Amino acid sequence: MGEPLPGSARRPPGRMKAMQRDQLADFLRRRRETIRPAEVGLADSPRRRTSGLRREEVAMLAGISVDYVVRLEQGRSSQPSTQLLGALARALRLSDDERDHLFHLAGHRPPPADGVARLARAGLIRMLDLLGDTPAVVLSDLGEVLAQNRAARLLMDDLTGFTDYRRYLVYRWFTEPAARAAHPPDQQEHQARQAVADLRAAAGRRSGDPTVAGLIERLEAVSADFRRLWAEHEVAVRRANRKTLLHPRVGRLVVDCETLFTPDQGQQLLVFTPADAETRERLELLRVLGIEEFPMDAPVR
Repeated sequence: MGEPLPGSARRPPGRMKAMQRDQLADFLRRRRETIRPAEVGLADSPRRRTSGLRREEVAMLAGISVDYVVRLEQGRSSQPSTQLLGALARALRLSDDERDHLFHLAGHRPPPADGVARLARAGLIRMLDLLGDTPAVVLSDLGEVLAQNRAARLLMDDLTGFTDYRRYLVYRWFTEPAARAAHPPDQQEHQARQAVADLRAAAGRRSGDPTVAGLIERLEAVSADFRRLWAEHEVAVRRANRKTLLHPRVGRLVVDCETLFTPDQGQQLLVFTPADAETRERLELLRVLGIEEFPMDAPVR
């Protein structure tokens, strides 16, 4: 997920292991061949010649070039970065153990169980797939979007590519007007209070964590509005919420947000469901518009 932020915990220095190119190539190829397209939201045409995913499809899902996927599977690639390995783990729906094995084969330490470098848990990724046309995202306890399904990308764009402090929803809320534009003005104060109260709860659970302390310190330095709300010391974990979203293509959407937490509350699955019939129709229209622009059975180039 990128380099640690200023003030975040760093691992003790150690020697990087050698990359096991042949085993990495075999592992990636075998995992690709075991995944059915429907498992990752792609059309499974009877005309398909491959039993699993095509290399082009893995490249699309991971956001990397087809050429690099080919070189990885042929054992002639450069050493992949941890960010790229994370993207491959999500694309191939690896379990947590398989993901750690992937990192070892590539010569990297697996991501820590906690902190800014973590990846979405495999079980939550599978739940995203099962939700299908229902928008859903996987968040860290600090509000970083770790993964989202196709329906969520249609609803709120791709939110997984941000870096540094911008990766956190609460940071963008208080520093970028565009982050608040999707919410009606009369609801923005309520949303801001909820974001701050949720961050306060995370800070309590992770007392002494330099990542959390750094985020709070940065927000206090750049946002007077955050300082005002933080000083009120409100604390609450967001579990269920109804909000109104202003979508640029289909208009006003009223959605119920339900949150499922992992046992340690380190990650959460946030699911958006329509709160009324009009929103249900508009979400369906949004899905159709997305299919028309990016057909599910269109060839990947």
